[in-house]
Order: sequence, then structure tokens, then C-alpha cells
Amino acid sequence: MHDSRFPYTAELAMPVIGLESEFRVFVDDREVAPETVWRTPAGFIERPLLKRTTKSSQLPSGGAVYFDGGVIEVVTPVIEVAPGCTARAVRSLWEQIGFVRGELDVWEKRHGSRVRLQAFSCHVNISFELPREERGPQRTIQKLALLLSLVLPAPVIVAGANRRSTAIGVRPRRDRIEITLDFTPDPGLMAAMVALIAGVVREIIAWPSYRVGAAEEHGVPIIAAVTPAQHASRKGWAVRAANFARNPFTCDIDAAEWRTTSGRTMSLRRVALATATLFRDSIRAVADECSEQLLFAVFRGQTQSLLDLDDRPAAYDDVGRTTPPMPPWLASVTRGAYEQLFLNLANGRRLRLGDDVLTPVKVKGWYHAIFRTRRGEERMLSLDQLLRCGECWE
Repeated sequence: MHDSRFPYTAELAMPVIGLESEFRVFVDDREVAPETVWRTPAGFIERPLLKRTTKSSQLPSGGAVYFDGGVIEVVTPVIEVAPGCTARAVRSLWEQIGFVRGELDVWEKRHGSRVRLQAFSCHVNISFELPREERGPQRTIQKLALLLSLVLPAPVIVAGANRRSTAIGVRPRRDRIEITLDFTPDPGLMAAMVALIAGVVREIIAWPSYRVGAAEEHGVPIIAAVTPAQHASRKGWAVRAANFARNPFTCDIDAAEWRTTSGRTMSLRRVALATATLFRDSIRAVADECSEQLLFAVFRGQTQSLLDLDDRPAAYDDVGRTTPPMPPWLASVTRGAYEQLFLNLANGRRLRLGDDVLTPVKVKGWYHAIFRTRRGEERMLSLDQLLRCGECWE
């Protein structure tokens, strides 16, 4: 199935990030499982889509849409880690949301019903490409997940949680680490939060040890007496409101009432600011300038956190229709190389290799695409192989 000119590879050459978001679906204000209304995404998306799996389709906006356990899930393509990559990922996620919302608008008019997407969750995926020879008993992806479940909650809660949020999760996967949290309905604020998460995770991956005590050794403030619980789905950790001495999602984030393991008493916002300041160089390495500035403005109290509001914003309940517009600085970021490849694939651009012309027919996971030759044979190529094709796209 694969082309002998391009040996099969199971990994990407560059570290990557990607975002996923899940939405509950309401038709005429009654919650439904999308599978029961449309069976597959093709049920509400009229234009031809590149195949993925039975319950998922590649979108012309570069990402994918899934029906997953009673929710609609939209996913960005993989985006290589580089300056500005977190803004690219957030911009891409909102492009997928915008495409799905637009197709639902058309379906609404055709059927005389109203479809509403209610925010459920957001997952930030960051590749873990540490070479095997550099791993060890104190440097496993499982220990990394536990360490991150102690470092991330305070700054992530201040950056992107709301008054009804309940938990921050960290799940170790085979080749990536996945941070689970509430969806943030403001694109700019989401970009700031993703920049924080990616910057912290990327730097800690480079630490020589993932022991729990390593955070204190690097000067990171950790809230005392917090014991992460098992994640509700898959392996991993979740830090819920009940794991803290008081509920961090409903507290006054400026009240100095949080004791840290170093013995200091700080406000939740001050813990967030101190953490982000320690990781500022790594945040800057993946973020755009505006996202970085917004993040620190929230942590200094110059811009409102969602926790400064009395309740969760109404935009959570009708995402894509009542959402704040994407800020110009986010909409104008350049495309990543992998992102552009998925746009080429999803929009049916053909690939010319010598005398042969390959037409994309399916995306296989996030690392490979399947093409059909003029003779009707199938060829599977990885993203890195496609990058080397460069000017071969028609």
C-alpha cells in the first residue's frame, strides 16, 4: 500500500501540538447524541469530505470532525512546535468550529430546527519526543503527567477556567501528553491559555528529572496538600475542586489564602503569575507576542480572568454563534507546514510524482494520507514524506 520510493514511517520528524474540543448538541433546546440525528458528520455536511473513519471526516478547513460518545468533537491538524504555533493551533480550532457551525446553520434552515453547540471540554495535546536513551525511572511520561498535574492547575485555572469549572486533567498517551480542561469561548483568551500550557510542558519535558520534588527545585510554587486523583477516562490524573483545601474555581483569586509547599501564603493569581514568570522564555518560544502579553495582563490583574466574572459567560451555551470575534492578530498568523499539508489534502489537491498523479482519498490518523494513482492503486505517504515533495502539488 505504501510507495517503495517513500519508506513507511510511524512518527513525525518535528514535535507538534494539536487541540481538540467537544460540544454537547441541542436540537430545539433538547440535548441529543449527534449519532441519533445525523448518523455520521456527512449527515449535516453537504459538500464531499475526505474520509477518515466511519464516524469522522476530514474538513476542508484542515481539521476533522468526530461523533464521539454523544458529543461533536472538532480537532485541529498537527502543528509543528515553533514560535507562534499556539496561536496557529487556536486559530485552526476556531476555523474548524466556524466550518461546522456554518454547515449546521444551513441544516437548520433546511429542516426548520435550531441546533446549539454547548461547550464541553478542550484538550491540549503536546508531543513527547524524548529519545529512548534519555528516558529512565525518573523520566517517564507517567511521572511527567503527575508532575504537570501539580504545576499546571493554578495558572491554568486563572488563565482559562470559569466559575462552573470542576477540574484540570493530565493524561499520558503513547507519544504525547494531553491536558484536559474546560473550553474557553473567547479565542484570544484561549490563545493565551494554550501558550501557557505549551510553554510549561515543553520546558518541563527538558528537565533532567520528573520527580514531584523537581518543581520546588526549579522554584515553581506548588499549592500545598493537593493530591491529584485518577482521571475519569483513560490513565492519568485530575485535580478537582475537592482535591484543594477550598474550591479554586469559586474563590477570590486575589485573596492571599493559598499555602504553598515552600511555606508561603499567596493568592491564586499570584501563584499563576509566579509560575508563568519562571516559564516566560519557554512560553515566548511557542507563543505570538499578543498572546503572551494578554496572558501576563490576566495574571497581573490588568485584564479580567473568567474567574473575575460572577458566572460562566453565556457564550459557552451557543459556541460559534454568540462567541466573541477572533482578534485580528490571531486571524493573521501564518500557516504551519503540517497545517498547510492538511489543507492541501482536504481540498483534494493532487500530487505529481514523476509521470504519476496521486489524488488524496483518505487521511489515516494524523501522520499519514492515502492517495490513488491513475491506475487505481493506493499509496500511503507520511506527512514528512509529503513535505519533501515540496513543489509537487498541482
